[in-house]
Amino acid sequence: MISLEKDAGLWIVTIDRQDKANSLTPQMLEQLCEIAESAREAQALILTGAGRVFSAGADLEAARAGLATSPLWERLSGAIARLPGLTVAALNGTAAGGALGMVLACDLRLAVPEAKLFYPVMKLGFLPQPSDPVRLTALIGPARAKMILMAGQKIPVEEAQLWGLIDRLAPPDSLLAEARALCADTLGASPAHAAAIKAMIR
Repeated sequence: MISLEKDAGLWIVTIDRQDKANSLTPQMLEQLCEIAESAREAQALILTGAGRVFSAGADLEAARAGLATSPLWERLSGAIARLPGLTVAALNGTAAGGALGMVLACDLRLAVPEAKLFYPVMKLGFLPQPSDPVRLTALIGPARAKMILMAGQKIPVEEAQLWGLIDRLAPPDSLLAEARALCADTLGASPAHAAAIKAMIR
């Protein structure tokens, strides 16, 4: 349900549980953590989903059993954020809940025009993972972060792009190709050079 394709220095991770809107079980989340932690070997990493949804976040039954507040979410987003290479979220559809955390941890975010972004923690009675509001606010400012986290708004990607939450839109049939193209210069450089530039931006 989590696939990993390695193409030289490029790693492509795909969430594939289409019958459940690519929602994540504890086992899937653990696997994503392990991949992200081992991806320091990669020069670039693309995260995407199969089908028409990127991920609905935690599987509903697992969320009720405690997955919604699991430290695995923070472990995953932290591992992604610490990677020295370029990380790209290629959103083939909507990203919701905890899945938005891994998207926020990426360096760049592409999305198809039909996607929406939302994080219904207020409605569900959970707190977001600690780093998620920080990253969200850094990207779009406090008022817009409150629109998502407190007002529970589902943000269409066209609006999200205006806010700076999405960097570029791409049609479904070329989403992955565009994500790969964004990784080309990083893949052509030495890992040390790419890591040095990323460290300067941080």
